[in-house]
Amino acid sequence: MRRVIGAAGRVFITAGVLILLFVAYQLWGTGILEARAQSQLRDDFEEQIESEPGTSSTTDDETPTGTTTTTTPEPPPIPPRGEAVAIIRIPKIGVDKVVVEGTTVADLRKGPGHYSGTPLPGQIGNAAIAGHRTTYGAPFGNLDQLAEGDIITVETLSGSFDYRVTGRSDENLLGGVFVVKPNQVEVLDPTPEKATLTLTTCNPKYSARERLIVKAEYDLRANQPQPQAPPTEARTPADLDAGLSGSHTTRLPTLLWGLFAAFVGGLWWLVFHRYSRWTTWLAGAVVFTPVLFVFYVFLERVLPSNY
Repeated sequence: MRRVIGAAGRVFITAGVLILLFVAYQLWGTGILEARAQSQLRDDFEEQIESEPGTSSTTDDETPTGTTTTTTPEPPPIPPRGEAVAIIRIPKIGVDKVVVEGTTVADLRKGPGHYSGTPLPGQIGNAAIAGHRTTYGAPFGNLDQLAEGDIITVETLSGSFDYRVTGRSDENLLGGVFVVKPNQVEVLDPTPEKATLTLTTCNPKYSARERLIVKAEYDLRANQPQPQAPPTEARTPADLDAGLSGSHTTRLPTLLWGLFAAFVGGLWWLVFHRYSRWTTWLAGAVVFTPVLFVFYVFLERVLPSNY
């Protein structure tokens, strides 16, 4: 009986250690991966800015007849999914992140993602951006601290644009900072008459049960160019779950890597108990650690992004 209790205790202790290691990977390990991606994206975006001609303002051209015409530069094309599209800065909560195009699981592992189908920031309409709240650098971890009047700056290839967080009232229920269900896609509806910005993340922290929304409007009081018309008609994304509820396509790899990790761990345990030397333990750790890491990578992709 004692042997059974002792074995059960060791199993529970091992399981607890593995769970703690996975939590550590989610909170800090994913942040390292995001930081590497952000560094590369920032370099790419800065290169694009240097190579782009000035597009942030209108120009006055004089015709041969002596009249002056005002021309507005064409908006830049939307980049492929996963590539840098903007830089978002929120001074109040210390956000300074490169935004990528798209909101798939792979996209949001690199940083905040621009909802495809919505206008780019700086254009007329409802530009929407999603981001993690607790993992992969947690770019939107403190969105709940924003309040009416706070400034959100977004820099694209067309220029730098300031948005101001709106207030919430009986006349404007979709304003300010508020919480919705994942299927309440009306928060991403187009706003054809004005330039707005919508930020989305999971709520509460460590859960994907709800979505935290921040609404902001283009700050017309700031000395900045007028918003441009988007090149294509905006559409409302199908849901708010894109990239925030895990990937179903990685379930089989997760299972296979989990079984492989269990096999390697079991083999390590058997060898160590037969040859109880520190060299045996170290050799097993060298083999088991990368296998466990790969399993955690796939497991994290299956779970909701802010679980």
